[in-house]
Amino acid sequence: MAKNTKNDILDTAEYLFSQQGFTQTSMREITARAGVNLASVNYHFGSKKNLIQAVFKRYFDHLMPYIDACLKDLEPKKGAAGVEHLLYTLTPPMLELNVVSEQGTATFVKLLGRGYNETQGHLRRFIMSHYGTTIRSLVNAIQLCLPHVPEEELFWRLHFAIGSFVFSMASSQALTEIVESDFQKHVDIAEVISHLIPFVAQGVAGN
Repeated sequence: MAKNTKNDILDTAEYLFSQQGFTQTSMREITARAGVNLASVNYHFGSKKNLIQAVFKRYFDHLMPYIDACLKDLEPKKGAAGVEHLLYTLTPPMLELNVVSEQGTATFVKLLGRGYNETQGHLRRFIMSHYGTTIRSLVNAIQLCLPHVPEEELFWRLHFAIGSFVFSMASSQALTEIVESDFQKHVDIAEVISHLIPFVAQGVAGN
């Protein structure tokens, strides 16, 4: 029963955080929608910050081992082609997040966007302390593709690339509806990503 209560709280918090943001979502809203009292939230998570981190942990714990495996087997290539190859390699792990929750890939990226927009500094510390090794390996793999790009310049390019990715995933439902209306074609989130990757790769490579 306690485990179900904990999952109910996580599911509710995830939905409200992704729809409203972290700052705009109150603990009172979470408890009311989950049908629990504040004492239950405090018992399982202790604070709102811990609850936010727990929502992300479900996704990162599923995602990061897949990324580690992909990076281990990756054959590095130079330039935009190398970045594109790397990003395509990471697509299956991202799509695996739909196992965590319905529309998990889009939800996860939307949550990341909320974290960026609302300057949740504790999130960056949490992510880097728990998953920093994988993230550094990923950045190193990109640097191997672009050895001529200075570290500071690569930081900016990756920041803008993440922004493009977050926006596209957060608005993926609207994009698919527009494509269906204008081009009479049904697309899913995998196809959205396939269109996004070459664009992002060129931007990161600076071509």
